[in-house]
Amino acid sequence: MKALIIEDEKLIAEELQYSIKLVADDVEIIDVLPSLKSAKKWFMQNKEPDILFLDIKLSDGLSFELFEQFSLQCPVIFTTAYEEYAIRAFKVNGIDYLLKPVQEEDLKKAIEKARRASEGNADIPRDMQQLLRQFTQGDAPMFKEKFIVNFNNKWMPVDTKDIAVFEKNNLNYIYTFNGDKYIYDFSALEEIEELLDSKIFFRANRQTIININAVHSVKPHGNQKLAVQLKPPLKMEVDISREKAPMFRKWIDR
Repeated sequence: MKALIIEDEKLIAEELQYSIKLVADDVEIIDVLPSLKSAKKWFMQNKEPDILFLDIKLSDGLSFELFEQFSLQCPVIFTTAYEEYAIRAFKVNGIDYLLKPVQEEDLKKAIEKARRASEGNADIPRDMQQLLRQFTQGDAPMFKEKFIVNFNNKWMPVDTKDIAVFEKNNLNYIYTFNGDKYIYDFSALEEIEELLDSKIFFRANRQTIININAVHSVKPHGNQKLAVQLKPPLKMEVDISREKAPMFRKWIDR
């Protein structure tokens, strides 16, 4: 079977490739694509694979757009950190819906479902009410719960609630409340901003997003700017522009 992976987080894509090789060594990964834009270009130039591994929330949009533009018939295994798209996923060739981090046993079962689908013996769920109950019991997470970071040449999940600051400089960094600093692979803070709860995280400037629980004090600057001092052990001062200062005051004062 020839498989295509569409996943915008490089480390997760690499881990998925490794896991696929472990549980189904006859599955050939023909390409790994990092965005909706690159996926659309790929499908315009290539015939569809035997199986598609598809993240839902990509950096440049929802992957469901592919099904609006292309009439894809191949089985799809969705891999995502979000439960709220489950029903929609099964309406567009979804064979399985795996929550990250993907477990090898779940991946193996999903690939077997895809094989049966390719052979015309698909057991794709049809009872949407049952699926709705299955995936909406309790509160489905609406925002990204973990970020995968580089640590000692390994990838490691960091809980979003433990992150104090996202910073884009020469490299991209995540700072945790206990002072740890990790490199994170993203091209723009806009990508991160869309994944976060705006009640908790604030885009302070072009380089920085801060957690409300990391704010220690705020000092007015000239020209109606603000300087935000973060709580120890973070030795950081973050500038808030004059334009953003009123929004910041409303955000912090609740």
